[in-house]
Amino acid sequence: MSQRAGRLVAKALGIKLQDNDPYQELDRPGASMMSDRTDHSFVEEPPKVLDHLNTLVPSGKETYDYLFSLFPFLSWIGHYNLQWLIGDLVAGITIGAVVVPQGMAYAKLANLPVQFGLYSSFMGVLVYWFFATSKDITIGPVAVMSQLTGGIVADLAITLPDVPGHVIASALAILAGSIVLFIGLIRCGWIVDVISLTALSAFMTGSALNIVVGQIPSMMGITGFSTREAPYIVFIHTLQGLPRTTLDAAMGLTALTMLYLIRATCSYAAKRWPRHQRLAFFLSTLRTVFVILLYTMISWLVNRGLPKDKVKFKILLDVPRGFQNAAVPVLNKPIASNLASYLPATVIVLLIEHIAISKSFGRVNNYTINPSQEMVAIGVTNVLGPFLGGYAATGSFSRTAIKSKAGVRTPFAGVITAAVVLLAIYALPAVFYYIPNASLAAVIIHAVGDLITPPNTIYQFWLVSPLEVFIFFVGVFVTVFSTIENGIYCTVCLSAAMLLYRILRAKGRFLGRVRVASMLGDHVVGEDSRRLSEYGTFTGSPEAPFRNVFLPITHADGSNPEVELDNPYPGIFIYRFAEGFNYTNASHSLEYMTEYIFANTRRTSPAHFSRPGDRPWNDPGPSRRKLKAAAAAGVDAGTMDVDSNLPTLKAIILDFSSVNHVDITSVQQLIDVRNQLDRYAAPDTVDWHIACISNRWAKRALAAGGFGFPTMRPDVPHLRWKSIFSVAEIGGAQSAAAAAEFEDNEKELESSTRQQHASDTLDLEAAISKKTDGDHLGSSTSMAEGVAPVRSGTSAPAPAPALNSGRTVAVHGINRPLFHVDLTSALQSAIANVEARGEEADAKPSAGSASGEATD
Repeated sequence: MSQRAGRLVAKALGIKLQDNDPYQELDRPGASMMSDRTDHSFVEEPPKVLDHLNTLVPSGKETYDYLFSLFPFLSWIGHYNLQWLIGDLVAGITIGAVVVPQGMAYAKLANLPVQFGLYSSFMGVLVYWFFATSKDITIGPVAVMSQLTGGIVADLAITLPDVPGHVIASALAILAGSIVLFIGLIRCGWIVDVISLTALSAFMTGSALNIVVGQIPSMMGITGFSTREAPYIVFIHTLQGLPRTTLDAAMGLTALTMLYLIRATCSYAAKRWPRHQRLAFFLSTLRTVFVILLYTMISWLVNRGLPKDKVKFKILLDVPRGFQNAAVPVLNKPIASNLASYLPATVIVLLIEHIAISKSFGRVNNYTINPSQEMVAIGVTNVLGPFLGGYAATGSFSRTAIKSKAGVRTPFAGVITAAVVLLAIYALPAVFYYIPNASLAAVIIHAVGDLITPPNTIYQFWLVSPLEVFIFFVGVFVTVFSTIENGIYCTVCLSAAMLLYRILRAKGRFLGRVRVASMLGDHVVGEDSRRLSEYGTFTGSPEAPFRNVFLPITHADGSNPEVELDNPYPGIFIYRFAEGFNYTNASHSLEYMTEYIFANTRRTSPAHFSRPGDRPWNDPGPSRRKLKAAAAAGVDAGTMDVDSNLPTLKAIILDFSSVNHVDITSVQQLIDVRNQLDRYAAPDTVDWHIACISNRWAKRALAAGGFGFPTMRPDVPHLRWKSIFSVAEIGGAQSAAAAAEFEDNEKELESSTRQQHASDTLDLEAAISKKTDGDHLGSSTSMAEGVAPVRSGTSAPAPAPALNSGRTVAVHGINRPLFHVDLTSALQSAIANVEARGEEADAKPSAGSASGEATD
């Protein structure tokens, strides 16, 4: 009833419904659709939109799994043990000792008092373990995010002079954290994959240089200019201000030298005395704490008893005890509207460093992180942090590396770190009073030095993709000569533009067939399996020693140019798409395909025009001189420039192995090209075979465009179509094929165990040129090795001997005879039908009408 109502509505609206079984037109005498060797027919049903929508509705179990995934700690907290606790204690205390001086230093970088760095550090490590999928990540203030926050605070201090800087920083953290939290909750963590490694490296390198240049004046005690300008301007002003260097330089330069000296000494000791590597690691890790305590003591000895305005060099002075700024954050319309333009860069900085670090350490330590859940963790941290006075925080590269090497066992180590930070907030403010600003600047410079991409890494980038090295340097230069935000946008946009250009200008490749063999030593694999097994290699049941492979005719893949490749059959072309097939590249790819076909074929029937005015404007024909020459020679002028050795167009095989999705534009352009080539090949029609389709929706879209089944020729209504299908044995574990595979695996295991030092197998691509007509792949007399010839009146090739012992069935649906499982079957089908059509054409003049009636 519903179908009938639907048809009535479609008829009223003028919609031409597609027949559910378009192959039925072939189900008539002379159009064989099945092989009598198959067990039963398989008709492939197209996917339905309603079924797809139903899959998007979560089931009860999926809903439960989603809610459970929001709190990953529930999966491991019940197994917590004493050994894990010991590892977490060591790592947590170590990170706490590192994060306290770093957090204060980064707060200065963010144009905020040092206590706000401690607030952010506390909330980051305390909250993260509830939502963590990484045991190594430490969330807290980081150099790049602090630098970005400091620039925003400085900019808005002009626009909103009455709003304190920490209020702006807290509002920024809440807005950016809410965006990141939303992305994580809807499980769109894959969005970070649009940012390439090149963009990330350029961003980190440029930001590190930006920070280093901005901290040199503080380390040297040089004042009188803004360190928030472009790095090159700051560097010039620093050089100009060298005569104004103060005693701060002694506290800064010596501290920086000591940091690098301790690290180098510990690194040398670890290599010199391997048994003490762990001790050397902890000594190197605590170098920041040692240097800060040492210079704090020096500062106390020099400045004790002096009033604040009489100190010898700049120190932190009063640091409030406890959470003095804990309150509900201020977030109103003026603040939000002024922060809106900074949110994209802030969100990118929050995400890319954290996700990149967590993925990297997950691979190193053999676990997998969930990017969406990591976004939830970052979002919750930045939404809750401002309630204690914190600003934007994310994963730290240096602290994560230290935490991993310290032997952390679970994310619970963050609670230990939070306890250390809490102790510092309440018990150490009196000590913080004498910390030199120049020493904190040295700590920042030392911390961000590791973010600079080393030359060897850039060289590896060059070996992989030279163009991306150009993008890297552009990003670094933009960051150095402009701002971090502009550097981020520049690298991301350039990477996206390069990807889009590669997709837009992608063109496929025409493939040629060549026969290859695999060789082990001086023996061809497949000729003597017993002898090969002596070398520890089992080849299974004896197979034909040669197999067919398809390579680009131009050898653009780097294959040996001495291997001769050509179109596998006159008038049949195999075309492989390079970068998918969608609206962005369909036009360019198909234009290249048609140009190549036109250049390597000739028209089936040259066009004839009785009058010059009948010719189309874009085909004016030969010149008058050629017309006179043709008339004098008594030949048709339209055929003078045609190479008679070129074949006519017969069939096109499209390799869809790189295509996962097609759209309306690409299918329509494919239809237009089909019509264009049909006119070119008239009165013949071009057969379109499509191989290696892996997506049901792509099949549905192509079938809607008329692909997948042959086009019936009105002038030859009784032409027999040879529907060649790939068949496989069915029967599961009891099938003959399964038994043979089990036996093969057993023999292979025994052979490999007996001789593990077997020599490597070398694939020798031996091109064997087949010049005779009967040697073509898939000809009427000889198909392919291992596949029997097509029998007259059957739809599938006779199965190979290995299939005789079980039941066989078509791999692809019989309702789509021109969709093939691989290129070999597509080429077999194309050649068989081209030759059958040639035989039909040859027989037609001699048989006459009586023959036609008999066929009918």
